[in-house]
Amino acid sequence: MRLLVVDLLAERQAFGKEGVREIISHFDNPEVLLWSPHTDTRTDYGFGREVDFPVLCDFIVITGSRRNVSSWEPWMDEVAELVRNATVPIIGICFGHQIIAAALGGRVERAKEGSHFVSKVNYADGSQVNAVFTHQDHVVDSGELSVIASAEHCPIAACEHPSRPIRTVQYHPEATPRILSEAIRLGDMTKEEADVFDMTQSIVNVKQSLLD
Repeated sequence: MRLLVVDLLAERQAFGKEGVREIISHFDNPEVLLWSPHTDTRTDYGFGREVDFPVLCDFIVITGSRRNVSSWEPWMDEVAELVRNATVPIIGICFGHQIIAAALGGRVERAKEGSHFVSKVNYADGSQVNAVFTHQDHVVDSGELSVIASAEHCPIAACEHPSRPIRTVQYHPEATPRILSEAIRLGDMTKEEADVFDMTQSIVNVKQSLLD
């Protein structure tokens, strides 16, 4: 499998490198292609192959980002075009969730305050999971996507496309206890910032939320 990661935290060691490592661990030995249109300077991951533009692939992952869909930048047009034209499965996490919705006719707005905590997510099928949220932009109109889950602070917490193989989540299923520990060690996050996330709970992972 050729897995194209639209790698929008490539400048960060923990949430970029280790977050991508966690995401790809749920695939069966993929060939990993890393595209980071938002920056000319990225961390050397030691795995995957960097590409300068989207290439033929079997699956696309769009990661979180420190940038905001509500403050649109020119490089985002390229990502939106990829979403609209791709014929392979796509999953989107946090920023990925937002830009997929925006590319497919939806709308993203910025809240007055950020949301940084573990929250219960209620799915339309009656299931409930605990998930790590850290965001301030919210999808307020899902466009072509169907809403399949919500959280107390976030009515549009997960989506899927009714006719295309696209699934998205506002939360971070790749944010495991190991990732948070690495974030503290590498300076991406302070211990005080990490302590707001109650990781003693059972947290939903990438496979459960986006690949099952």
